[in-house]
Amino acid sequence: MISKPLNFIYLVSFMLILGCKSKTEKLDNSANSNTESPQKPPAKAPEGMVWIPGGEFMQGAVPNDRMAMGHEKPAHKVYVDGFFMDIHEVTNNEFAKFVDETGYVTVAEREIDWEEMKKQLPAGTEKPHDSILQPGSLIFKKTKSSVPNLYDYSQWWEWKIGADWRHPNGPDTNIEGKDDHPVVHIAYEDALAYCEWAGRRLPTEAEWEFAARAGRSDSKFFWGDDISQLSSHANSWEGEFPVENTMEDGFERRAPVMSYPKNDFGLYDMAGNVWEWTSDWYNTNYYEELASSNETTQNPTGATRAFNPNNPYAEERVIKGGSFLCSASYCASYRISARMATSPDSGQEHLGFRTVMSE
Repeated sequence: MISKPLNFIYLVSFMLILGCKSKTEKLDNSANSNTESPQKPPAKAPEGMVWIPGGEFMQGAVPNDRMAMGHEKPAHKVYVDGFFMDIHEVTNNEFAKFVDETGYVTVAEREIDWEEMKKQLPAGTEKPHDSILQPGSLIFKKTKSSVPNLYDYSQWWEWKIGADWRHPNGPDTNIEGKDDHPVVHIAYEDALAYCEWAGRRLPTEAEWEFAARAGRSDSKFFWGDDISQLSSHANSWEGEFPVENTMEDGFERRAPVMSYPKNDFGLYDMAGNVWEWTSDWYNTNYYEELASSNETTQNPTGATRAFNPNNPYAEERVIKGGSFLCSASYCASYRISARMATSPDSGQEHLGFRTVMSE
């Protein structure tokens, strides 16, 4: 994460910026190779959801994935019970119905509580001027020239006062005509509030990954291993990041849900478009702990506490799926095992969610 003294945009970026991180970096993978027969749906799927049959799989990076990052390893055996899952990310239209009925105000629309914020910042961090400390969120901005250091996220992220789910690219933008786009600038608290209203919950990381894999035990992507099919299967970044997006996939930013083929479970947008919240704490030691047991973990719900040595001041949650900003040169997080961490109070223009429901 990046910080810059006395500059709130970079201060916020230090704590709130999530994005794709540079790629590099086992898996005797047996995804969906259930030791039991697949679970049958207990009832008809609710509208807009599909039944995910549950089973055993290897969570984490597959052996042939040279783009896998260290925190996607080691692969470990997991078993999840069956559940229902939204076929696509929650849309602007769906979120608007929730807001209209409840009057809910998202985190990005609320006045900023400096006393709360500074708890996540290094001791002694100076409070920004009140004119800067205003409700808003992070929006993406292309750079004018090549970026030699892709670790410096502040080069393409901007704290924008007035950016929120109704104004996804800043206060002068809106969601008119975009009812079927995924809702964004959603903090973890916002996603939980929607789930409570809808009678659902967020998926665990294991559930999300099992659903995305859909039985493809050795595949890097939900469609297989052919990277040449990326632009026809996911909304990602083509061209030089973050300078030019050639839009080979048809979109520069967010795409309407279901714009690309579904996976083998009938789920859309499990790669690219927007990142999606899971309920798990992000802990860099968690995969090692599960793998060390040499046993199949039943319905894991994540680490008991958050831990990230690269961002020690924030307690982060796991997000999955990648976004329209992911490129081969930057993070390639349209891969099934890809995972990232972000602060629960963070909302950005490429972060949304989908819901699940147990039987």
